[in-house]
Amino acid sequence: MNGDETTYNNNDQIKTPLLPIHRSQSMNSIIESIFTLKNLFTLLGPLLCTLICLFVKFENAPSTSTNMLGVLAWIFTWWLSESVPMPITSMSPMFLFPLFGISSADDVAHSYMDDVIALVLGSFILALAVEHYNIHRRLALNITLLFCGDPLNPPLLLLGICATTFFVSMWLHNVAATVMMMPVATGILQRLPSSRGHRNQEDSNSDDLVTKFCKAVVLGVIYSAAIGGMSTLTGTGVNLILIGMWKSYFPKENAISFSTWSFFALPLALVIFFALWGILCLLYCRKGSSRSLSTYLDKNHLKRELDLLGPMTFAEKMILADFSILIMLWMTRSITEDIPGWGSLFKGRAGDGTVSIMMATLLFIIPNKKEPGEKLMDWNKCKKLPWNIILLLGAGFAIADGVRSSGLADVLSRALDFLENAPYLAIAPAVCLISGTLTEFITSNNATTTIIVPLLIEMAKTMHIHPLLLMIPGAIGAQYAFLLPTATPSNVVGFTTGHIEIKDMIKTGLPLKVAGVVALSFLMPTLAPIVFGTDKPVNYVSRNFLHWCG
Repeated sequence: MNGDETTYNNNDQIKTPLLPIHRSQSMNSIIESIFTLKNLFTLLGPLLCTLICLFVKFENAPSTSTNMLGVLAWIFTWWLSESVPMPITSMSPMFLFPLFGISSADDVAHSYMDDVIALVLGSFILALAVEHYNIHRRLALNITLLFCGDPLNPPLLLLGICATTFFVSMWLHNVAATVMMMPVATGILQRLPSSRGHRNQEDSNSDDLVTKFCKAVVLGVIYSAAIGGMSTLTGTGVNLILIGMWKSYFPKENAISFSTWSFFALPLALVIFFALWGILCLLYCRKGSSRSLSTYLDKNHLKRELDLLGPMTFAEKMILADFSILIMLWMTRSITEDIPGWGSLFKGRAGDGTVSIMMATLLFIIPNKKEPGEKLMDWNKCKKLPWNIILLLGAGFAIADGVRSSGLADVLSRALDFLENAPYLAIAPAVCLISGTLTEFITSNNATTTIIVPLLIEMAKTMHIHPLLLMIPGAIGAQYAFLLPTATPSNVVGFTTGHIEIKDMIKTGLPLKVAGVVALSFLMPTLAPIVFGTDKPVNYVSRNFLHWCG
């Protein structure tokens, strides 16, 4: 009996394969893995490029203009479908432009590292330092405590949370600001009774008030981050793409500095911000909410959260000082024509990116006084740098240069001749709405700006108006993505909390979008001439001049 069992076991061992056997896939599964939607779009990009280069010919235009149009079709197909990762697609101009005779390899590479990119890199490193030392949480709790009120005033508390997010988003990228502030906001909301799911009690008025306040807080955070990001150059990539294209297309004109942009965009952002607060109060802060919320939330809760953080450390103070000095340098590099700012001392050689990198470098030199030899920042903490955004910015600048130098800009300008007599007051709001719609339903706000701004420059040339009168509505309109959770990463962050639904975003976002369009349409003909000089003629640089300079 035992012998039989031994023989049986040995046979089993002989039959058992030593290595796993990979079964061959059926032909159907192989075909299915090849003919996927992503692979289809991956092939569609170069196919469209080939067809355009072969069959599209422009009159009185160089062949490079056709090649540039084909390359744009290739890049935008990959961008819109995301069949190839967006950061990789963003690097494609580095090989497509030289191969199609649009630009040299060196010229394209320069677009990926200039003063604007340096500004982004430095500000992102500072943002990582703020996040690492939890400074944003301390700031949020202090401001929320200040606005909490005694007794509790829900509209005032909502204003405090939204204002904190707005302020943080002015200096950090709006997505980073949302990611930082959402845990702070939801941490406050966790003290409130959960009203998600089915409720059997008929007398649920108090819970309804609490639920509405939770919706208001989450919506306030995601929208305040978007609005705050509009007000400065570092708040969002869209603003950086805009000023980069302005510098690329109009090198003879004054560059848009950090302070210049803020003089225009901050008043606009404040108008939209208070419109947001008013909308949220009307929709979600009903009578009786103060009494319902006071049971679960008061100043003592916030004070305990703040006490857990302990006193400010040397490292936190140094980072705040570093950031404050950087903001001051940004705002004073170029103030007005009569007051040139510190930038004049260096004869225009120093830019906002110069001081951004300089102040970020100090973080790697100053000790944090926690461990011997340890600095405020080290390179390991910088591994989370959002290179995808940096590469996208570089691609946008490269495309702007390519459209202009290839002659495609002149072709587009001739195609838009029918707009010559169109009224500006009708075009500007339409541009704002179109760019916002593209962001809502098709692509990211950065990609929308990259696509639409070169067209708007040519449209402005045809209409004989200052280019910024269309460029700014196109870029800022791309940031009015308030309706859908998938429109921006910030919206996704808020939607995943579970406190809001799509109908809440539409109910709040639609009047907010209208308020934004109205505010922008009013400020463009009134404030923009004062800040940007849009009432003065602009020097368009010809393609021949650019080739001569090259």
